[in-house]
Amino acid sequence: MTVSQIYRRDARGVVDIKVSHTTTGPLGLTKQSAEAEGAGVVLDRRGDILTDDHVIAGASSATVGFADGSTARGDVVGSDPSTDVAVLHLSVSSAKLHPIPLANSSDVRVGDPVVAIGSPFGFPETVTSGIVSAVGRSMSAPNGFTIVGAIQTDAAINPGNSGGPILDGRGHVLGLADQVETGGVAVGGEAQSAGIGFATPSNLVLHVASPIIAGKPVSHAYARVLLNWASTGGAKIIAVQPSSPASTAGLRKGDVITAVQGEAVRSAEEVIEIVDGHKPGQTLTLRVKRTGRTMTIELRLGARPKTAPVG
Repeated sequence: MTVSQIYRRDARGVVDIKVSHTTTGPLGLTKQSAEAEGAGVVLDRRGDILTDDHVIAGASSATVGFADGSTARGDVVGSDPSTDVAVLHLSVSSAKLHPIPLANSSDVRVGDPVVAIGSPFGFPETVTSGIVSAVGRSMSAPNGFTIVGAIQTDAAINPGNSGGPILDGRGHVLGLADQVETGGVAVGGEAQSAGIGFATPSNLVLHVASPIIAGKPVSHAYARVLLNWASTGGAKIIAVQPSSPASTAGLRKGDVITAVQGEAVRSAEEVIEIVDGHKPGQTLTLRVKRTGRTMTIELRLGARPKTAPVG
């Protein structure tokens, strides 16, 4: 489909999201209100809206704007800071809701065309286009953990695009716009488009949104190790948290994880993705290299805390 065809079909399924935060100053004498703006995607005709956690963080509701100029209250159903995914619910007529199908993000290929729709700098229904620049990238989640499998694109993404869709050539949601890279340069404290943007892949979004909509908690498996790239291949452990699932299993600083569940791994991101695909309490079999020896270690996974450890 052309960009124009995708826009005409999907623009009604993209919403503008505004959230106001009121804070109390010293001694409770002053109040300050700050407004955040982003975008969202209509998931279904029941009124479920997908967006980014950082768009609605700290709010219980938001004002949701439609392409026809009308607005409605959006109640926060739940969110997951570990993946930067959130769900709003609208109590409106199904006639106002125009769901956009989700793509299978596992099928994405570098060079595929993409279209972004959102509210950059407060301009709703803005469309930009580009290609998939890379796949399998990593982003930092709002709570300090790593989001793996992100889709990189050169389609312009700016403040206000967050939570809006990155659409594939069929007009299906390939991911949610999340972050941009600016080389450390930001204007007015906000990152601007520099041709390197990232989206949370649709498969991960749906994996997280489904339990949120069902009223179930979102949990992530966790080993409590810090990983880095290993020059010999695999993932090198550069820190192990005491009294953690990793330390209980016998993992040590300097170990290199070369395989998980019998499958070779080439990077820290691959290990993180495999761990996140399992549940707390499950056991993974690791192949580990330690000072020239290869050994097998059984790792029983724990539950990821709300925020990443520091230090």
